[in-house]
Amino acid sequence: MLTLLDLLSAVALLIWGTHIVRTGILRVYGAQLRRVLSQNMSKRPLAFIAGILVTAMVQSSNATAMLVTSFVGQGLMTLTPALVIMLGADVGTALMSRVLTFDLSWLSPLLIFLGVVFFLSRKQTRAGQMGRVGIGLGLIVLALQLIVAAAAPITQAAGVKVLFASLTGDLLLDALVGALFALISYSSLAAVLLTATLAGAEIIGLPVAIGLVIGANIGSGLLAFLSTSMQNVAGRQVALGSLLYKLLGLLLIIP
Repeated sequence: MLTLLDLLSAVALLIWGTHIVRTGILRVYGAQLRRVLSQNMSKRPLAFIAGILVTAMVQSSNATAMLVTSFVGQGLMTLTPALVIMLGADVGTALMSRVLTFDLSWLSPLLIFLGVVFFLSRKQTRAGQMGRVGIGLGLIVLALQLIVAAAAPITQAAGVKVLFASLTGDLLLDALVGALFALISYSSLAAVLLTATLAGAEIIGLPVAIGLVIGANIGSGLLAFLSTSMQNVAGRQVALGSLLYKLLGLLLIIP
């Protein structure tokens, strides 16, 4: 019970950290970001790179989706470049999952400490708001570490071991479990890190791990779609298009 509570609290911390980063960036760079995205994202390579950079900065493709759908909903961006940004966001998630496999235990305390110092000492300035973003990033990194740590004992439970033993490379089943990982942890990045942990401990094999990662990617698309359910029709089209693109990718690789 305590392990489950640890996992839920880590997910809540991840959601809160994502909210802090998103609102902090919008407060500091909202006007400039809207102007740049509305004027320069008609070029697809730029839109793709923007998706990678924004996701690397906010540590969440879901947060990127919420930003992009809000811009589309406000008429600042059209559907096509928005979908390209979402594709870049997926690549950004893949890059960050690789970076976070290194020992970055020092990063979260550093970001939170510096963030608090800047936020409290220069609260009404841009530096203070960037301190707020630093706090959010630190919380996100910490939450991802806590999610993986909290999930580790769960993976040792007898019922869970039976579940993993049943994953023998059936791509659809593996993808379904991976999508559930992403939904439960509210992050495809956390799901990928957990999969890497399981593979490193030889609890699952490489074919299963690949299926779980594919499913986590689909789960992130579903998360984005659910998160934008309150947006207008134009905004929801972005999340729906991204989800359909990921589902199409799964269909193309099914043997």
